[in-house]
Amino acid sequence: MLEIHKTDLPGVLVLKTRRFVDGRGYLVETFSERAFSGAGLRTGFVQENLSCSNRAGTIRGLHFQVPPAAQAKLVRVLRGAIFDVVVDLRQGSPTYGQWRGRILTAADGEQLFIPRGFAHGICTLEAQTEVSYKMDSFYAPECDAGLNWSDPDLKINWPIDAKAAILSERDVGLGFFRDFVTPFRFEKGFE
Repeated sequence: MLEIHKTDLPGVLVLKTRRFVDGRGYLVETFSERAFSGAGLRTGFVQENLSCSNRAGTIRGLHFQVPPAAQAKLVRVLRGAIFDVVVDLRQGSPTYGQWRGRILTAADGEQLFIPRGFAHGICTLEAQTEVSYKMDSFYAPECDAGLNWSDPDLKINWPIDAKAAILSERDVGLGFFRDFVTPFRFEKGFE
């Protein structure tokens, strides 16, 4: 059984799973098109990626794809724990430019659905953390974009000292929100 709960960012959802446990272990329903349809979501996931971060304090993000290849994501931790961050980039949204963070762990099984028009980033809280990402659009390098994880205007309260963060060269060089011209528009119906 999959429960879908709204957050205070329109369109961002928390999915709570139920574990069926017996002497062999457990079974979890991690995705249900029926549950998504019942919540008014029409996603046709076409790609799934897996990341493994060797050390705690690894930052990945803030990433997104711009139209015509914008992506909605369903994020789930398979091993370890993350601090997951989303930033609303949809012009006209009541939460435009705001961020929210949530701890996701393999143990609790919660997932985060992130609609198109959000930047997304993670900070690993444990070594050897594995994260699964389902996307509803294929990776398109020409549409790949991002914002700097430590953007002073966004003021994200990451659970790590900036000097200790482990980053890719790409993520270090990402631009800032104040210079970003958003191609995303808020769509009614996400309230």
